[in-house]
Amino acid sequence: MKTSLIEGKKPAHFDKHIIGNILLDVAPLDEVKQEAMLIGVRNEAGEIYRLIGATKLNSFMNATEELLDLGLVDELQDTEEQKEGCDAIFGEP
Repeated sequence: MKTSLIEGKKPAHFDKHIIGNILLDVAPLDEVKQEAMLIGVRNEAGEIYRLIGATKLNSFMNATEELLDLGLVDELQDTEEQKEGCDAIFGEP
């Protein structure tokens, strides 16, 4: 899985836990956006500051489980539709 910070957006205070718990390769934002499934992560200001791209459903599910384990919630869990170009968007409850 690949990840990138979005320029100009402040990382959330829990960001180091994401990097510590999920095996991610840092890549340019354009490269991350080309992955099959995208996970957005919101900061305290409600902005998506990090994108995580997964090629396979298995990787996507593993990443979402890790984010849930960190106490984050997926605002798209009850919908099949993308929002802001993401298949899942996690943030603090």
